[in-house]
Amino acid sequence: MYKHLFFDLDHTLWDFDTNSRETMLRIYRLFDLESRGITDFDAFYNVYNGHNDRLWGRFRKGFIKRDELRWKRMWHTLLDFQVPHTQTAHEMSSAYLEILPTQKALIPNAKEVLEYCSSKYKLHIITNGFETTQTQKLVQCGLKQYFSELITSEKSNAIKPQRDIFLYAQQAAGAGDANECLMIGDALEIDVLGAMGAGWDAVYFNPGKIVHSAKPTYEIDALQALLSIV
Repeated sequence: MYKHLFFDLDHTLWDFDTNSRETMLRIYRLFDLESRGITDFDAFYNVYNGHNDRLWGRFRKGFIKRDELRWKRMWHTLLDFQVPHTQTAHEMSSAYLEILPTQKALIPNAKEVLEYCSSKYKLHIITNGFETTQTQKLVQCGLKQYFSELITSEKSNAIKPQRDIFLYAQQAAGAGDANECLMIGDALEIDVLGAMGAGWDAVYFNPGKIVHSAKPTYEIDALQALLSIV
């Protein structure tokens, strides 16, 4: 039934948690934050994640711009540790964007699943991540070869879960209609319900087995389980 499979990237194929933590650890050491009074990396990383999630939420709603998101997540983190250095926040932001895309950890069985799926379907990425960064990730971790289209919020002028980004992706992929499209993603509201709102079927990748009341077309807790659907 399906001709086009659309994957989210972060947390679905690319192990964002592992890669982001490694990146922030390198930044913590590079900027010698321990000597500035930030003596607990885990506490520092947890605070950063809180600000990052909050600012991404504001970005998705259109309240802030991309560049503001990038440096202010660092700035607010430093402020919470009484290190009010705006220039350092900008430098940390630049370092993060340089180091993060070079990380290569993948969700278990990602390559094997893509290898199988690419023999039967056209594969594409739909991501709210930034164009340059997401392209670098795909190249560095060896996944770029599997995908025909990389649809980002920058390219489409829309952002998941908005219906427009899925309609843009459908057109960019050359899909005849919504019935040919299947979305696979880890974010229930952003990936799955967003895609279903555009008339697509969707697979909720839920490795944490989060309890919810939604009714996705399919639900899996391991990527390999996708092979029983497609």
